This record gives sequence, C-alpha cells and structure tokens, in this order.
Amino acid sequence: MTTSSNNPESAKSHLPSAEAMAKRRRRRYFSDGAARWMVRAGGGGVVVALALIFVYLFSEVLPLLKGASIESSTTLSTPDAGASDAVFLGLERYGEIGMRYAADGTLRYFRLADGELLREISLSLPDGVEVTSVGNGEPRSRLLVFGLSDGTAVILRHGHELQFPEEGVRVVAPAPEFPVGEAPVVVDPEGQALTAIAVQQARDDTGVAVQTADGRMLLVRYRVRTGFLTGEREVRRQDWDLPPHPQQLTHLQISANLWNLLGADAEGDLIYWDISDPAQPVLRDRARVSSGDETLTALQFLNGTFSVVAGTSEGRLSQWFLVRDESEDAGDNVFFLAKAREFKQHSGAITAIKPEYNRKGFVAVDDDGNLGIHYGTSSRTLLLTSLTDQPLVAVTVSPVNNQILAEEAGGRMHLLDIWNEHPESSLGALWNRVWYEGRSDPEYVWQASSGSDSFEPKYSMVPLTIGTLKAAFFAMLFAMPLAIAGAVYTAYFMSPRIRGVIKPTIEVMEALPTVILGFLAGLWLAPFLENHIPVVFTTLVGLPLAFLLIAFGYAQLPRHLRTRVPPGWEAVILMPVIALVVWGLVSLSPQIEIWFFDGSMRQWFTDVGITYDQRNALVVGIAMGFAVIPTIFSIAEDAVFTVPRHLTQGSLALGATPWQTVTRVVLLTASPGIFSAVMIGFGRAVGETMIVLMATGNSPVLNFNIFEGMRTLSANIAVELPETAVNSTHFRILFLAGLVLFAMTFVVNTIAEVVRQRLRARYSSL
Repeated sequence: MTTSSNNPESAKSHLPSAEAMAKRRRRRYFSDGAARWMVRAGGGGVVVALALIFVYLFSEVLPLLKGASIESSTTLSTPDAGASDAVFLGLERYGEIGMRYAADGTLRYFRLADGELLREISLSLPDGVEVTSVGNGEPRSRLLVFGLSDGTAVILRHGHELQFPEEGVRVVAPAPEFPVGEAPVVVDPEGQALTAIAVQQARDDTGVAVQTADGRMLLVRYRVRTGFLTGEREVRRQDWDLPPHPQQLTHLQISANLWNLLGADAEGDLIYWDISDPAQPVLRDRARVSSGDETLTALQFLNGTFSVVAGTSEGRLSQWFLVRDESEDAGDNVFFLAKAREFKQHSGAITAIKPEYNRKGFVAVDDDGNLGIHYGTSSRTLLLTSLTDQPLVAVTVSPVNNQILAEEAGGRMHLLDIWNEHPESSLGALWNRVWYEGRSDPEYVWQASSGSDSFEPKYSMVPLTIGTLKAAFFAMLFAMPLAIAGAVYTAYFMSPRIRGVIKPTIEVMEALPTVILGFLAGLWLAPFLENHIPVVFTTLVGLPLAFLLIAFGYAQLPRHLRTRVPPGWEAVILMPVIALVVWGLVSLSPQIEIWFFDGSMRQWFTDVGITYDQRNALVVGIAMGFAVIPTIFSIAEDAVFTVPRHLTQGSLALGATPWQTVTRVVLLTASPGIFSAVMIGFGRAVGETMIVLMATGNSPVLNFNIFEGMRTLSANIAVELPETAVNSTHFRILFLAGLVLFAMTFVVNTIAEVVRQRLRARYSSL
C-alpha cells in the first residue's frame, strides 16, 4: 500500500511562503503606520484648528487693549500767531485746514500742510470795546462766544464748506457763521463787562449765560426769525436773572438742553445752577474740586453735556456728574454734583481741555508742555507725553479723532496724527462696575448703541456672562435629573425590547433643529406658562406624589396580577399616569390662582416685588433642557450599559437589592462616563444660540431670577454682529465675547477630562 506522504502533490504545504508572509507583514506594518499617522494628523489638526481659532479671536481682540499712539508729528507756524494768545483751535474732518481764534477777536484759517494763511477775520467791535471773556458750546455745536466789555457778545459757529472748482477736485474752504448776526448782541442791558460767559444751542434757541463785572448772573435766549417773503432776520431776546455767586467765576458751561449751568470760581469750587425753569432758577449745589492752594484752571463739558471735566493747577483731572437726588424730601428732577472718577495726573497746571466730537474722550494740555489723551467711561489715560518744553495754551481734536492740534505760548503749533481707535474699552470697564452718566451708582450694564449721537456705550461683559451661566444652569437643572435617571433606568432596568425603541427615539431628538425648539418655546410655551404659572409648582409636587401612590398601589396588588407585567415594562404603566396628572394640574391651575392668589399669580408676583417676564429663564430652561437631554442621556446610558455584568451579578449574588447594586456599584463604575455626559451637555447649553435668542426677552439684566429673561454671549453675538461696523470697538468686543465663550467651553471640557480621568483611575479596580 502506498501512503499519501509518498505523493509529491500532497506533500506540498498549504501555508504561505516566507516571502509572502514578509510581504503581508510589510503591508500590515505600512497600514498600521499609516493609520497611526492619520490618527495623529487628525488629532493634531484639531489642536491646530483650535489654536488658530484662538489666535484669530485674540488678534481681533488685541487692539482693544492698546492705548493711543502718535503716528506722526508736524510743527506749524502761522503769520502773527504769537500776537495774541489762542483761546480756541479747530480742525475739520478732512484734515486740510485749521482754525485759530485769538483773545483779541481775530479769526485765522490756515492750511495744515504748510501753515499758509487762508483767511483772516476780525470781529466788528465798537471803538474802545474789548473782549473780556470767551466761551464755547459742546463740540458738535461748533459754537463760540466772545463776551465784550460793554455787555454785548458776538456768537459765531466755526465751520467749513466743500467747493469743487473742477471735476474731481475738492477744496475745503473756511465758512464761519454768525447764528444771531455779525454785530454784537446785547446780553446785559446795563452795559457791564461780561467776565465769564457760556453759549449753547437747543433747537431754535441760542442760550448765553454770563457773569457781569458787578457779580450779577444772567441767562439770555436768542431766537432768530427769518421773513418768508422779505428774508429779513429778526432776533428775539429773552433774559432772566440767576441766583448770584459771591465769588468771581473763571469758567462757565451750559448744557445742550439749556437746563443746567455749571461754573467754577477762583477758589476751586464747582457750582451748579438748575435753569430748567428760567423763571425760577435755583442754585442747587456746590462742590470742592481742588484742595489747599490748588485752583481750578480748566472746565469743559464732554460730548452730550451730561458730565464735565475739571482740571487744576496741580495737573489733576476729574470727571463730575449730575446725579439724581433720590432722597425722600427731594423733589422731582433734583440733581447734585458727584465726582465719578479721576485720571492720571499731569506734571503741570492744566491749561486747556478739548472734548472729542462723538465720544466721551478728551485731550488736555498743561503748562509743562505735556499732552494727555483720556477717556471718561473706561477711566483710561491712553497717552501722556511731552510735546515741548514750552507751556501749551490751546488744543483741539479732529471730528474723526485722528488728528490733534496744540499751540505753545509763543504761537508755534504741533499737528499730530494719532491712532486712538478703541478708548472705550479696558479690563476695568469690561469686567468691573462702571459709573455711567445719568446713573446714581456704578453698575454692570450692556447697552452698545442708541439713537442719540451723545450716547455713552456700555460694554460690560458681566451681564452677558452671567446670562450665559444662568441659562445653562436652569437648562441643566431641568435636564440632568431626567437624563441621568432615564439613562440608568433604560440601561439597567428596562427590557431590551423597549430599550431598542426608547434609546434611538431619544437620540433622534438630538437632530431636532434648535430653532424649532426656540420657535415653540417663544410662541407656545411662554404664553402657556404665563397663563398657568401654578402648574410650574404643582407639577414639581404632584408628579412625584402620583408616582409614589402608583408604586404603593402596584405593590399592594396580588402577586398573580403583578407577575402579568413583564420585568422592565413597569414604565409603560406610568405613561397614562403622567398624562392624566399633568392634564389635571393644568385644569386645576385657574382654581388655584383664585383660591390663593386673588385670581392672578402673575399679578401677585408683581405685588410682592417679583418681576415676571413672559419670556424668561424658566422657558429657556425647559426648552434648552429638551435640547440637552438627548446628549446627556445617550452618553450616560452607554456608560451605564457598559458596566461589566460580573460586577452587577456578583452584587446581586451577594444579596444586594437591584437598587443597592445601582447606587453602590453601577453608578460608581459608570461615574466617569456620566460626568462626561453632564459636562458635554453643559458645554452644549453654554453655546446654545437659537433657543435663548427666541425664547428670552434678550434683555441683558444681571440677576438669577428664574422669572426674568437674560441675554447670553452667543445670542448677543448673533443679534448685534450683523449691525455693527467692521473693526469698530463694538465689533471687536463681540469677538471678545466669542473668545470668552471659547475659553469657557475649553475650561469646562478640560475640567471634565481631568475629573473623568481621576474617576476612572479611582473606580477602575471594581
């Protein structure tokens, strides 16, 4: 007999050859290496993408932290500039001509490029009459007034006009105006010299307030009427006596609405007259600005004339508000003077202050030749530099805030091109309380825009950050118990058949667009809760009691009835119970309001001092909770379901009840996954936009009242970014909001990962 081993065909091996094995190993090594590098590249790409996002956001935010800087400097000298000291300098928005008004009433207009004199105007003063005082209105009014020694005054508005001598050629030409005529107008009928003067225009009226040489205080209003047919101008005059001040005034300022008059005397006091009713003016308040031998050397209203800046002989600068007196014995619209803030001190006596045209900033110069750029709201001194060793006597700033013109005592001028784009922001203004104009105390406020040119932007990030945390907190308060308890029950107690339906259904909920949830919350849920407020409280008590009663009743049933319900199907019994209890509580809500709250629980909230907004944090918590529940449920359910069976079976075998096994074995083992689910859900809630945008009032209030709304960082970006100017301060602060949101989620995820790793290390031995 011949065996198979003698057959050469059968002796051939079926194993791959050594060369084939080597080729397979090389292919496998290459595949493993490629996969490993692809994973590394993907992870590195994510890190790089996050880093680039951070770098981009930070690059947009960084200019907010920069101060002002001088980009170029030019020295000018105009003809006869030193003949008389300048009392006022002016610039126009195109940066082509400058204006210099001297103490002798000479007006000179010159070209900024080379100092060439373009036009010179001398006021038409009677023989023997001299200029005794000079005052100016707020920057946007461009008004200037010269008080004369015979009790008259000349009011003018400095300005320019655009001329186009040829196509494509623009020429900026001087164009001063005289609102009440070129001839001096009577201020004091008694003919006393005007030693202090202020001017302001409010609609059709031009107001002038003065102190005369004999100490009297007068308020005069001029109204110009122009004949429709004849074109003749008629100036109507009204005057009132004001309460006198015993000291000689050095400065006067009148508000844009002609309601408030502020003055400064030689002793360093700031005086406030209430002239809202000119027939009954009141000297309301007097505050000390300087101390010791220090005198008040400069006084100027900021844009809007809601606050005033005072400069002293010691170089100190302070901002003062008119604050409403809220005491019980004070009447309506009674204000007093309050010092809001101080700025970095100059080394010399302040000689001139010039406010910006459209912001709350100002430029100050001193007799040591220093120039400072300051901003009121942010309390910032953006630049303090020495221009010359000569005293600076006058200064002005361009209407577009890109040029400054300052004059020395000898008449030489310094033209500065400056960068000062974002003075409104500072770390203190963004994150601390700020005392805003018109408010009684420092506050956290977000109000980025208004319809008024004199509006003071308020960029506090605190209300938005607190609003974000408030929305996320109430959403998590609603979602966490339901999601975690549902995950534990689904993974551990529920039958596989029901679990196969419930888990995919909840996970599909995660794909529901949040704009739909926000739409339903804003248009249906919010009005429903407003009309059934008691349901919020009765549901919290009624549903648990109903569950306990059903559980107790179920336990009392005979065993043969209970065994008819398969294990894991008990939750089906509760579904009609939930529906019936909620329906019953909603139906009972009107009766509860009648029995306990005089028919309206919302009105009862108002009576006890609790604010209730229709779109509030409760609505957001419920709607956003539904958006977060699928995320937390899915991850937590997977964590519970993957707990090794030998742990739960061992616990049950040792005599532990299913509940004891869940609380002492399952939850501890699954705690890293459950904690990760909660943190991911919290991150989702922090970044949610559409629900909070549609279901809240979007009012940036600072409180944790569940019945009031809020505004979150993400919703604020969505609302305001399309409306803001690119590269403006508002634009960059919105990017800062995005950076804060990015940092919050990054910190939350980092903490979650650290805690998860520690929990895993702690319970990995189970």
